[in-house]
Amino acid sequence: MASNSTHNEFHVFMLIAIMVSSMVATCAGSFYQDFDLTWGDNRAKIFNGGQLLSLSLDKVSGSGFKSKREYLFGRIDMQLKLVAGNSAGTVTAYYLSSQGPTHDEIDFEFLGNTSGDPYILHTNIFTQGKGNREQQFYLWFDPTRNFHTYSIIWKPQHIIFLVDNMPIRVFKNVESIGVPFPKNQPMRIYSSLWNADDWATRGGLVKTDWSKAPFTAYYRNFKATQFSTKSSLSSNSDAEWQINELDAYGRRRLRWVQKYFMIYNYCNDLKRFPQGVPVECSH
Repeated sequence: MASNSTHNEFHVFMLIAIMVSSMVATCAGSFYQDFDLTWGDNRAKIFNGGQLLSLSLDKVSGSGFKSKREYLFGRIDMQLKLVAGNSAGTVTAYYLSSQGPTHDEIDFEFLGNTSGDPYILHTNIFTQGKGNREQQFYLWFDPTRNFHTYSIIWKPQHIIFLVDNMPIRVFKNVESIGVPFPKNQPMRIYSSLWNADDWATRGGLVKTDWSKAPFTAYYRNFKATQFSTKSSLSSNSDAEWQINELDAYGRRRLRWVQKYFMIYNYCNDLKRFPQGVPVECSH
């Protein structure tokens, strides 16, 4: 019986592996292949044979890049090492976005600070041109000392933000109660390093110290895993990958981050929403 059981388990495992491989297409190439340097002249650079990218900011200009491809659902992973030292006034933005006045957008923004103070990780989600869904976090490590992985999982039923595979935020699809969800507009990956000292650090009280310029952030190990909505799977299996969210362990980790490291949640901002918080906050 044991050998039959093992044999059957092996076949189940292989079947699952085949199903998963048919669902996703993973792309992990070089920055030369995957991205265009879009602005900032030589402040944006690709080196190490396409395996490393840097953006710099000085008093004249910041810099940025965008992906050559558009994505509609998938998982995007990028490792970043943020501007070290006194980064007050600077913002390193890393996000997905479509174009136009009714664009969709999924944002990571890293708000710099004076030496020794923590970065603020600012997240937001735009649907059909409307944002105002900010959540902010401190990180549980120094993001300037080493590379860390920042990920977005975008599925038809939810968006999950992750830091080093730790879920920090989930935005669910609640179109059933009239809340738009980004699901129809393909998005490109963008990143930029720019001066926002009118608001980024303590609401604009701390200005950029240009004697510390140039400010530089580094990127490596980009990977895009695109979820196919036209796979050969049965409709039941296809529906399963669309709605699969966090397991019990993931939900515990999400609660840990939100309890100890979240510093702003638009859903709790009654001053901003005196008539009541947005309807998705109750789901």
